[in-house]
Amino acid sequence: MAPKASILRIIALVFIFSPLTDSIEFKFPAIFNFGDSNSDTGELVGAGIASLEPPYGQSYFQTPAGRYCDGRLIIDFLMDAMDLPFLNAYLDSIGRPSFRKGCNFAAAGSTIEPPTAHAVSPFSFRVQVAHFVRFKARVLRLLAKGKKLDKYLPAEDYFRNGLYMFDLGQNDLAGAFYSKTFDQILALIPLLLTEFETGIKILYDQGARNFWVHNTGPLGCLAQNIAKFGTDPPSLDELGCVSKHNQAAKAFNLQLHALCKKLQGQYTDSNFTYVDIYTIKSNLIANYSKFGFEQPIMVCCGYGGPPLNYDSWIGCGKTKVLNGTTMTAKACDDSSEYVNWDGIHYSEAANQYVSSQILTGKYSDPPFSDKMPFLLDLKF
Repeated sequence: MAPKASILRIIALVFIFSPLTDSIEFKFPAIFNFGDSNSDTGELVGAGIASLEPPYGQSYFQTPAGRYCDGRLIIDFLMDAMDLPFLNAYLDSIGRPSFRKGCNFAAAGSTIEPPTAHAVSPFSFRVQVAHFVRFKARVLRLLAKGKKLDKYLPAEDYFRNGLYMFDLGQNDLAGAFYSKTFDQILALIPLLLTEFETGIKILYDQGARNFWVHNTGPLGCLAQNIAKFGTDPPSLDELGCVSKHNQAAKAFNLQLHALCKKLQGQYTDSNFTYVDIYTIKSNLIANYSKFGFEQPIMVCCGYGGPPLNYDSWIGCGKTKVLNGTTMTAKACDDSSEYVNWDGIHYSEAANQYVSSQILTGKYSDPPFSDKMPFLLDLKF
């Protein structure tokens, strides 16, 4: 990390955390996560569907670690804040992984709606929920046989007292722009949320009571979408983001928020927390220099140079020959100066900032309160 970026970010984090350090506590025995690449800690790679090569993982793990990032994801920082170990992916079976403190069912490329034949991931939300149901049943059967595996598996009461986290919808919306009109995309949103609600009900029936729901970020500010849909200047907003994509994200988030309120009223013995990731990320992109970043949209690990440094044909770390010329998408010198890592996913530094804002409690409904106590034991 460059000295300038380090100093500015440290100042920003101190400012953010100081007022709340002594007033919040947040403790759950286990975390069960559902989502896409924003929170995948090795599911798609563990399934053998995808592979990640350097420079993925270089900023923290020093090697690819199943994450579509140069280092840690938002969920890693949140686990750290809760003094819990990083979540192992459900399908990552090598190395005797421990699921004592939870399990991650999120998979890169996943959608809320059922996958199509050409989908990147077959692990849609309903499939992830089915994985959880099998996981829980298998855990309870093993626990009933004795204490031999206790240190690797969540205790029975962890399933009721644990936190269930969700970050889905980005791929449904972004993918829809390739084949649907804007009005058709808006009409799709209620269908997506009906599917999401069905999955939530299944989890509730399985004993889940604490639900933590991230809304989707500003899709129009991702280099992948700008490169494809932002070639016409009038299609961009004042930040250089694709307006229609962000409008769709806002429409989705508005209805997701309403659904969370509905579910809270329906399941009165549960806690539903809606987290406004969109506002946090939009503020970061609009005020990037204030938080120590130098590039709000241009990609760190990509190909093509300014203004986007993104080419859809050459993914981060990949080498291809086009028209007789060998080209490699390499990482920038200092990823901490970039909000965006590879055109689709945020850098570790950006994920750290977003996590710090989540932990203030200001972007949640309801805001953190006595109902959901939180003690910030920050390690970042």
